[in-house]
Amino acid sequence: MKFYLDTSIFGGFFDKEFRYATQALFDFIENKRITIIYSDILESELESAPEEIRLLATDSFIQAEYIDTTEEMLELAALYIKEGALTEKSLNDTQHIAIATISGVSAIISWNFKHMANFMKIRQYNSINLREGYRMINIHTPREIIGI
Repeated sequence: MKFYLDTSIFGGFFDKEFRYATQALFDFIENKRITIIYSDILESELESAPEEIRLLATDSFIQAEYIDTTEEMLELAALYIKEGALTEKSLNDTQHIAIATISGVSAIISWNFKHMANFMKIRQYNSINLREGYRMINIHTPREIIGI
């Protein structure tokens, strides 16, 4: 199974509240129990992250698959904003969701409860996705993916 990790996962690795589940998720990745994909949007966000997060991401990307962001993905992200699922301030989040949707991953893994791992937001994204002929997207926390 392939999963798209958003930026919050890398920060969660070092966060007291999210550390255990996030580190267990990275064990799954290391042991090749799951495959992750990443995009230029994620790389760009991580450029301004603290060094320990950038190093974790660099190590993780060795085992990951890179997805090029396409015009179709950017158009879907813009539609999420136009339809009011998120605002322009959350452009990167809409792009992560569009990239994952069009790439056909099993789910996005995120600690972002405001814009991603949020029941009402997921319903909005999926309503737009289905209307536009795309598949539904699943968004889960590491706890849900690894079963703890």
